[in-house]
Amino acid sequence: MPEKRRAIIQAARTVFGREGFTRTSVDAIAAEANVSKRTIYNHFTHKEHLFQTVILEGATQVAQAQAAIADRHLHKIVDIERDLIDFSLERVASLERFASHWALVRVIEAEATHIRPAVLEAWMEAGPRETLRILTWWMGDLTSRGLLRIDDTAVAANLFNLVTFISVAQPTFYGAIPIDGPDELVRNGVRAFLCLYLPYR
Repeated sequence: MPEKRRAIIQAARTVFGREGFTRTSVDAIAAEANVSKRTIYNHFTHKEHLFQTVILEGATQVAQAQAAIADRHLHKIVDIERDLIDFSLERVASLERFASHWALVRVIEAEATHIRPAVLEAWMEAGPRETLRILTWWMGDLTSRGLLRIDDTAVAANLFNLVTFISVAQPTFYGAIPIDGPDELVRNGVRAFLCLYLPYR
């Protein structure tokens, strides 16, 4: 990617995350990137085009990271409870690892009515839905290995995400505000999930 385009995207991520979509001006992004306003318009047709580029790039990076985390923890299971807890804790750690992306998620949720539905749909497809597809695949894989007992892997994936990730992400506003005992929330979420989906003994 050309150096100036990369600088614009990085600057836009910073400014959008700090100021939000509506309040951010192209002038502010140009100043942050140390480029002219004209240079930005040479690469992006308008502010929304730049915003969409930034949020899709972040969503793709996070989804790819989630896939790598899943492969690392779920490819070879030694102890299903311990491995699911370790997997979930590393997923939660992505709130800090990708802090600039989650700042944009806060913007998306706060300003959804000011963002075109097509942009929101593209982001949902690249990020949240892709992550759920990854989890759904692994739920099927763990079931095929006899480690879990799941009839509807999509429902199970959504539940797992809710009790082991969203349960921490939402009260922390996606990593912005610390809370007491996030690790315990994750452990309790995994144990509750396994109460439903462990095979009969």
